[in-house]
Amino acid sequence: MMASIDPSNASDAFVRVLRGLLRPLVRTMIARGLTAPVIYALLKRVYVEVAQESFGLDGTPPTDSRIAMLTGVHRKDIRTIRAETDDGTSEARRKSALLATIIGQWMSNPDFTDASGASRPLPRASDDGQSFETLVRSISKDVRPRTVLDELERGGLVTAKEDLLHLNAEAIVGTAAASDKEAFFGANVGDHLAAATENLLADTTPFFERSVFYNQMTPMAVDGVEASARAQAQTMLEDLNRKSSAAHRRDKGKSGPRQRYRLGVYFYREDADTGTDTQGPDKT
Repeated sequence: MMASIDPSNASDAFVRVLRGLLRPLVRTMIARGLTAPVIYALLKRVYVEVAQESFGLDGTPPTDSRIAMLTGVHRKDIRTIRAETDDGTSEARRKSALLATIIGQWMSNPDFTDASGASRPLPRASDDGQSFETLVRSISKDVRPRTVLDELERGGLVTAKEDLLHLNAEAIVGTAAASDKEAFFGANVGDHLAAATENLLADTTPFFERSVFYNQMTPMAVDGVEASARAQAQTMLEDLNRKSSAAHRRDKGKSGPRQRYRLGVYFYREDADTGTDTQGPDKT
């Protein structure tokens, strides 16, 4: 029997927040055939990993006993989890990052775009250096261009026509392959949640995180807002992609620390809650 929640207790109040956050995630899990016991095992693993990475003392990794105290996971399970190897998640992230970087360069690097800034059709290889092979080699020499092309074609991102490779216009908003969609889902939602977590736990709000919310609008009115949001967001993302690409090329090979960033934009709509009429920018 599940314990009752006391809304006056801060921890209980946060549990109520988590319940709302988990609902769309659980919907995804069920749709992907993941049962509760599978997720329980995964959650124990993640608890141990996060405690090990982020909750050491004075620069020293936490002991099994400390992890058990922080997480409630049994020490026997902790020893088993810490002894196991990576489950392939890191490799999936590296693959997604590589494909995204290649697409980003194809859409922004002057060597691979036309006078209007649009991505040019590319030959697989050429002597003048402006080819798909050159594009891939400029980003990574550890992966064969043929392997990358197979992945992009499988995901519906690239189409071969008359001996030229064409980047599909919809590539910037996602991929058709289920495995790639899942990888981008993890990266995009994960970074958004990481930013929100830092903002929640820090004394200040280190990351920009804003949204606009309106209720009780007609579907036609929301259609108009969505169309405007898509156009403005697309323009912003393409502009930042060009600027980031130029900075990446300029600083390539320079010494010093490195960072990564991700900026995401989303739009969500559903039938309104008829009991409220709320509007305005969220103060988050």
